[in-house]
Amino acid sequence: MACPFDEDPVDVEAQIIRVGCIDGTHIPIKAPSINEGDYVNRKSIHSINVQVICEATQIITNVEAKWPGSVHDARIFRESSLCQTFQQGQYNGYLLGDRGYPCLPYLMTPYPEPEPGPQTRFNLAHSRTRAKVEMTIGILKSRFQCLRGLRVSPERACDIIVACVVLHNIATIRGESHPPCIEEDGPEEHRQILEANRDGRLLRDRICQNYFY
Repeated sequence: MACPFDEDPVDVEAQIIRVGCIDGTHIPIKAPSINEGDYVNRKSIHSINVQVICEATQIITNVEAKWPGSVHDARIFRESSLCQTFQQGQYNGYLLGDRGYPCLPYLMTPYPEPEPGPQTRFNLAHSRTRAKVEMTIGILKSRFQCLRGLRVSPERACDIIVACVVLHNIATIRGESHPPCIEEDGPEEHRQILEANRDGRLLRDRICQNYFY
């Protein structure tokens, strides 16, 4: 049976559609004069934590660029309009995220301690597919070197980040080349691992049983 992450939409009781892959990335900024401590991230750098969702085509379909660096990825998603749209049942699908997000019916994360066999295969397929968002963020940062560090106010930085995303999408649609990708943020083990939602666990187990045995 085909892997649900790498193929077209599949049936798991109802039609389930992969909406995209989600990740957070930090854009360094100069220390702001107001609420300076809020912008210090886990690496002790002042930054904007940006939520990115992309397709396999490296098109960024959703960006949230407004949160200080100290805010966790999971909170950014929880308070986003996209999350509310999922909760209201307007999307019949799911996102793929890393262990920094809770496992929800619309947000699939890896098994934290996978057993050999189906769970390990699930995690491998999940990782290979979710790597697309990390690659897309790397391409974005390689295209726009200013994202290595913005010496402007947080509000101005957010405007610049969104503008870079728009230009990235245009360049991708036009098939323009890009410099070598910039290596993304640190490894997942440095991120907080959140407890899975019961319904999210059940759906993850169902996908695992139906497609990875």
